[in-house]
Amino acid sequence: MTVSNNPIKFAYWVPNVSGGLVISSIEQRTSWDIDYNRKLAQIAEKSGFDYALSQIRFTAGYGADKQHESVSFSHALLAATEKLKVIAALLPGPWNPALAAKQIATISQLTNARVAVNIVSGWFRGEFHAIGEPWLDHDERYRRSEEFITALRGIWTEESFTLKGDFYRFNDYSLKPKPLDPLPEIFQGGSSRAARDMAARVSDWYFTNGNTPDGLKAQVEDIRTKEQAFGKGWRTKIGINAFGIVRQTEDEAKEVLQEIIDKAIPDAVRGFHHEVQNAGNASPEREGNWAKSTFQDLVQYNDGFRSNLIGTPQQVAERIIELKGAGADLILLGFLHFQEEVEYFGKHVIPLVRELEASAPVRAQAAE
Repeated sequence: MTVSNNPIKFAYWVPNVSGGLVISSIEQRTSWDIDYNRKLAQIAEKSGFDYALSQIRFTAGYGADKQHESVSFSHALLAATEKLKVIAALLPGPWNPALAAKQIATISQLTNARVAVNIVSGWFRGEFHAIGEPWLDHDERYRRSEEFITALRGIWTEESFTLKGDFYRFNDYSLKPKPLDPLPEIFQGGSSRAARDMAARVSDWYFTNGNTPDGLKAQVEDIRTKEQAFGKGWRTKIGINAFGIVRQTEDEAKEVLQEIIDKAIPDAVRGFHHEVQNAGNASPEREGNWAKSTFQDLVQYNDGFRSNLIGTPQQVAERIIELKGAGADLILLGFLHFQEEVEYFGKHVIPLVRELEASAPVRAQAAE
């Protein structure tokens, strides 16, 4: 497997949804309001983070009682920063690709091409029911997402775009102005066969839930094989979710993790477990996101503990390099106390990662 020689990138989850990133009563000094998030984006930009990923939720549940809409919130963060790229989450169904293409093209024009999109195929059936959207079978949701991406890319790149799809129709549609170059990057998530195939055909980036280096490597190798089979003209880049607990000692970091687990909110975790396991098991091969997640895994929404970025700065930096060796191009991070911990991570972890990246060729030559 070919591993990128480019520096690994860092992103953080935008807390535009209340409740933090763990389903626990432990203190989380994180707020979902705009003032907190503007300051967080500025801290992240100065601390060496490349991207921020906004969340899309329409209904309350599992601690997320309040939610700001993702695209407009992303634009607000872009307006408060100069270099940071913000990835706006889009959900096919509520969004039509014509509206999304125009929204994102305008934001690209206004922010010097710093906006990207994350296409979320949908996992929460109750949410779709609440807003009156049809609920498609698992693989049909990914087929719709793939057509959505095809439409976005066509609208952004073709002078006159026509599509006769199963979900969307366009007839000589010309969008002006188009996004600035470089075009908005297209991210997607998922762990199922349908999700990986979609990434291997049309997406720029593939997000996966937290995993071990071996587990990540298997996913990446599968995507690389499918890219060749599908004849894709570019390499899908890989992002992996992780929850960072970086402290001065390993024991201190592990104590924080244990406190999160000990203070987990059982009914909320079990409710989330029920919904996401239904989603994970809905794929034909029963291998979608969360299909094998434990109670402890699900205390952090996207299996972030499994990536094991829990320890001292040196330990966490070394584990990031292991994930990079398994094929990761980007680490997507959540924290308990976002402002303080993003700043700490940028000061104490990212420089160590850069040192390890710089020394990797030297170590490789010495071993030969």
